[in-house]
Amino acid sequence: EVHLVESGGGSVQPGGSLTLSCTSSGYGFVDSAVGWYRRFANDQCELVSAIMNDGNQYYRDFAKGRFTISRDVAKKSVYLQMDNLKPDDTAVYYCAAYPHDCYSGFRGQGTQVTVSS
Repeated sequence: EVHLVESGGGSVQPGGSLTLSCTSSGYGFVDSAVGWYRRFANDQCELVSAIMNDGNQYYRDFAKGRFTISRDVAKKSVYLQMDNLKPDDTAVYYCAAYPHDCYSGFRGQGTQVTVSS
């Protein structure tokens, strides 16, 4: 079973930046289609961005122009660079295969992102 570890979250002020990392315990996961998802305090969950097998990237409208998804297969990792963060971005961020039913849970523990002044 592949284990996923998300990291890189933290507390930042509006306009700040963070880079999230998702590291897999095995090969194969990272070079497949992978998505970043987030869960809010009210349990609402949504896709943020995804990177496909061929490298194509998908962003939700709220992420376009602010977030960048990438991967390093050798490091078995997928990243989410987040710039110009807003309070509405406050959530726990998870990585998972794409597509994924957000409400079915995640393998990793997630990483908390808090944006406040």
